[in-house]
Amino acid sequence: MPTKRDYYEILGVSRNASQDDIKKAYRRLALQYHPDRNKEPGAEERFKEINEAYEVLSDEDKRSAYDRFGHAAVGGQPGGFSDFGDLGGFSDIFEEFFSGFGMRGGAATRRGPRRGEDLRYDLTLTFEEAVFGCEKEIELTRLETCPVCHGSGAEPGTSPVRCPQCNGTGEVRRVQQSILGSFVNVTTCPRCQGTGEVVHSPCHECRGAKQVHVPRRISVRIPPGVDTGTQIRLSGEGETGLHGGPRGNLYVVLTVQPHRYFKRRGDDIIVEVAINVAQAALGDEIEVPTLEGPEKIAIPAGTQTGRIFRLRGRGIPHLRYDGRGDQLVVIQVAVPTQLTAEQRRLFQELAKTLGREVIPQQDKSFFDRLKEVLGM
Repeated sequence: MPTKRDYYEILGVSRNASQDDIKKAYRRLALQYHPDRNKEPGAEERFKEINEAYEVLSDEDKRSAYDRFGHAAVGGQPGGFSDFGDLGGFSDIFEEFFSGFGMRGGAATRRGPRRGEDLRYDLTLTFEEAVFGCEKEIELTRLETCPVCHGSGAEPGTSPVRCPQCNGTGEVRRVQQSILGSFVNVTTCPRCQGTGEVVHSPCHECRGAKQVHVPRRISVRIPPGVDTGTQIRLSGEGETGLHGGPRGNLYVVLTVQPHRYFKRRGDDIIVEVAINVAQAALGDEIEVPTLEGPEKIAIPAGTQTGRIFRLRGRGIPHLRYDGRGDQLVVIQVAVPTQLTAEQRRLFQELAKTLGREVIPQQDKSFFDRLKEVLGM
């Protein structure tokens, strides 16, 4: 498979271009390379490439995913646009471009197959569900083909009839004169809205809309390692298309609830644990929480607050490749705030042996130590 070109390069815009800049670039290039106007070799492929780039960069969520992960994140395929029906939201732009040139862009889009709308569903996961993956069932309502009229829009026993105003073409043509001569102005038929058909007896179920809202329950597989902002695309689970067009997609956007003591940093987990001054001074073996349950680690004598211990492979599974991150255990030495009489006596005895000299320290901050552990 040939290497796909950068979408920003295709449209000739910078990576920080505004949506207005992207739209202007798309309009200019689409007009230049549209197959009905440009018959040069390669124009049609260039036109498809321009549409593919615009579909991604004009959508904030798709653009963000593309900026982070490239073409793999948006599932773009070379030559992904085969006809106007695949262009979805671009139909209005095409109609604006070509309705005045005697071309059939607008009406052809309305009469031909139209892809269904994409849907978005926001799903909240627990920290553990995001880490280990799970299966979730969601409920949503989407537009589907009317089961009574089967998408004709007409009451059963009747049928749509050819529009008398446009004679079924979906277009109204008017010859206009100008200083340059006569030209044909083609507009969408105002009576049938470009469908070429008129329904005299609308379906009682959909009232002529050809589609109805239907509640659905859909199972969603959540892979291990997802995080807030991850999008899962369920192809063909969006709304039904018109005139035999394909379904849209369903995008499940994830939000992960925070954990009571685990904190996530990339695919690593950070957890703070407290030990007492005796454990810090003398050393000890303690149990720390992990995602799989408690695990013992050895605390060396003389451990200071902020010391970090790494448990390799105990972090979060990598979403796009094998393996897991690490767990970082950050030690906090807890100084007692309330002492019994015996504890106070023992600390006083200890204090006599330690002296009272104050020595300035140039200890590294917690973030410095964290960078060392992570190799930053």
